[in-house]
Amino acid sequence: MPELPSPIRVALVDDQQLVRSGFGMLINSQPDLQVVAEAGNGIEAVQALSATTADVVLMDVRMPGMDGIEATRRILEQAATQPSGSQRAEVKIVVLTTFDLDEYALAAIQAGASGFLLKDAPPEELLEAVRTVYRGDAVIAPSTTRRLLDHVAPLLRTQTPEQSRHAAAVERLTAREREVFQLIAQGQSNPEIAAGLFLSEATVKTHVGHILAKLGARDRVQVVVIAYETGVVAPGS
Repeated sequence: MPELPSPIRVALVDDQQLVRSGFGMLINSQPDLQVVAEAGNGIEAVQALSATTADVVLMDVRMPGMDGIEATRRILEQAATQPSGSQRAEVKIVVLTTFDLDEYALAAIQAGASGFLLKDAPPEELLEAVRTVYRGDAVIAPSTTRRLLDHVAPLLRTQTPEQSRHAAAVERLTAREREVFQLIAQGQSNPEIAAGLFLSEATVKTHVGHILAKLGARDRVQVVVIAYETGVVAPGS
């Protein structure tokens, strides 16, 4: 009998025990998901993730002491020191928020989170978000992410050294990479991009890898933010 793949390892970070318990029961009810760590605040989360390997972290944004933004930054800094290709280097973070137009959510994305999710999202949406982020081939809830970015677009367009660096990087994309870049920014997944451009998924994956490298982006959500920063995507488009 073929061996089943290892479940996706999930860490839960929320200052409310009841919320963690509910999420934990939901996640552990799935054969392909497993809770491997829990934490009640940012400090505990950083400690837990330095001792335990998780694939995806569900991170509350607003917590006493160290909030989810700072915890996200520190966990990803730890991950960046790991050898390339190691499981600890690949950890992805999804931030949980109560409001979809929340500057905390934007700050968490800018700190390196792979997306955000509303706490009152339906259970199947939360489970799919974990799987989506783990696969890395799409952006969570593109409509919600777009709404947030449209809301804060004026902040993103402020000229900073980083914004200028991103604009220069976008200029270095080939014509095909720029096409793929624009479709990622619209929230399309690899299969959707492949179908739209009449390419194989493997080719799209290669293009996405080149785009991430050229833009210095950790994942697709960072690519979407850069698209807004550089005016490739306009609010409401």
